[in-house]
Amino acid sequence: MTTPVRRQYLQIKKQFPETIVFFRLGDFYETFDDDAKIVSDVCQIVLTGREMGDGERVPLAGVPYHAVDNYIARLIQAGHKVAIVEQTTPEPIKGLMERQVTRVVTPGTIVEPNLLQDKANNYLASVIIQDGRAGIAHADITTGVFAATELDARDVAMELDRIQPAEILFLTKETREHFAYPTTHVNPLDADAAARTLLEQFHVAALDGFGLQGLMLATRAAAGIVRYLQENQRGALGQLRALCVYHTDAFMTLDAPTRRNLELVVGMRGGGPKFSLLGVLDDTRTPMGGRLLRQWLVQPLRERDALNARLDRVDAFFHDTATRERV
Repeated sequence: MTTPVRRQYLQIKKQFPETIVFFRLGDFYETFDDDAKIVSDVCQIVLTGREMGDGERVPLAGVPYHAVDNYIARLIQAGHKVAIVEQTTPEPIKGLMERQVTRVVTPGTIVEPNLLQDKANNYLASVIIQDGRAGIAHADITTGVFAATELDARDVAMELDRIQPAEILFLTKETREHFAYPTTHVNPLDADAAARTLLEQFHVAALDGFGLQGLMLATRAAAGIVRYLQENQRGALGQLRALCVYHTDAFMTLDAPTRRNLELVVGMRGGGPKFSLLGVLDDTRTPMGGRLLRQWLVQPLRERDALNARLDRVDAFFHDTATRERV
């Protein structure tokens, strides 16, 4: 007869078939079956086995709870998702302890500081394509950045290459195979459900103030991110307090080869960011400043008024030493 722990694990795994389940047993997180084989291979730990009743011996790979973040980092970098199952019974009891998934870690929903780069955003992006048009939204749940746009479907790849998302939610299945990023398919919300989702998220009566009038695909893309976080990282929703709607024609168009040849953020001759334009210019003192400088370089303004306004702000700080030092 299958053991109670095995049955409990299988019930949880059924809910997360495409996710590696870290199942807490005492001081270890255990993985089983194919998950264990993946963890053993990616994390370079020993693959063993465990008796689970009826003479069944299943593959097993475990990691100590105090070092779990290191192993999660390796799996995320390899493009996997991880569901953390904790023991939720408050005190030790006889028999089977209650367990439930407390969080799901995906490439785009990381919040652990040791798994992130200080001066680069970790974006979760969402894409929906319909009738030659596309909506794209992206969010960084650690900084609160949340933005959306609508554009020609032919420009989706170029915009995603600029954003450099850690993970993409595809709301239309036919687009999944065209991009080299970790991807997840999410069933799209219809127009009404998408609008309601954003209204509830921002506690507002209308979305007009965000500039979403007539941008239904952008609305649906943004709502796709909110719904995904509701299901996988609910604690991060409080970070998304507003939505910035932007238009790609307000910025200079730089395709991937152009950005690469200009060595904006990565040097072509090795050395990574250090030998790029960003590496030369970045004397920022804070992670926030580093992220902003990076954004300015990969998304240069093209409108004269916006350019002059930015230059005026920089000039004001340059000449006002007292204010600059206080900041």
